Amino acid sequence: MKTRSLAGAVVGALLLLPLAACGSDSGSGSGDGNVDQTDGIDVDLPDGGPERIVAQSTMAAALTQLGLGDRIVGTFGPLEGPDGGVDSQAAGLDPDSVEDVTGAGDYGDIDEEKVAALDPDLIITSSYIEGDYWYMSEPIHDSLGKQWDIVAVSYDGLDLTEQIESVQDLAGELGADLESDEVTAGEAAFEEASATATDLGEQLTAAGKTAIAVSGSVDSYYVSNPAVSADLNYWVETLGLPIVVPDNPDPQGYFETLSWEESDKYNADLALYDDRQGQAGLDALKAQPVFATIAAAQNDAYTPWTSVYPPTYAEAATLLNRFTTAAQGLL
Repeated sequence: MKTRSLAGAVVGALLLLPLAACGSDSGSGSGDGNVDQTDGIDVDLPDGGPERIVAQSTMAAALTQLGLGDRIVGTFGPLEGPDGGVDSQAAGLDPDSVEDVTGAGDYGDIDEEKVAALDPDLIITSSYIEGDYWYMSEPIHDSLGKQWDIVAVSYDGLDLTEQIESVQDLAGELGADLESDEVTAGEAAFEEASATATDLGEQLTAAGKTAIAVSGSVDSYYVSNPAVSADLNYWVETLGLPIVVPDNPDPQGYFETLSWEESDKYNADLALYDDRQGQAGLDALKAQPVFATIAAAQNDAYTPWTSVYPPTYAEAATLLNRFTTAAQGLL
């Protein structure tokens, strides 16, 4: 059988766990778990790319948006959102077209029998921190790696467009047509959305208006730190959108954690609420009496923030346009 090598265009951004040969009848492999971050991906695949892919749902959605939906046979991770319908993390994916192989255990569990029944050529996920794989626990990774090749796209240290380009590079190596009308339209939409946002950022800054990305639990109020969110950081640093940067983030840098009694610390004009909690999260936010005193709450100025979404230009454009539409109401 003819094979070809998969090579990543962004050095260090595409990681291969060089384990078993794809589609091996024996189900045995090297299982050494080494990660090649220097030479890109090096994995043998059939000509034209893998025909049967099992992927983490966000990656599956991105690959679907890039034209590889007919090759996705199984997914693991979120599919249905908290309010019904497709989860925002898997936007563009048809849950009825794939087999959900998510396990019934804790986070990162995958049903290995379901994976085996699908006979995949390749398993794909992503990685935000080196050595940690999205919705794939270490024991599951080690077990799956004895039978199938696993490719992970690493986002560690990459900005928004670098993440998107890494996924596009992978899709191209897997056989996607990156010159298709759908893909190029997504790129154009992102350029247009970015230009609109840049102009709006100047107007909002001149008017003294700010936005804030927030979420909450029963006891705590969290202010997201744009510096460690690829989308928010791009919006702030590249597009100039005035989004609150908390002055005392937690040690890991993701949030500033406050009590609800302190939730008026940043008096922003627009609240971006984490949509992973759905309407229930927004309702809980609105029910907090101290938070209700900030300008955003008093003016009912809320818009969803999708903190995890399929990394494509088309999806990034859609979410950026959603923000700018809401923020224009502040002027």
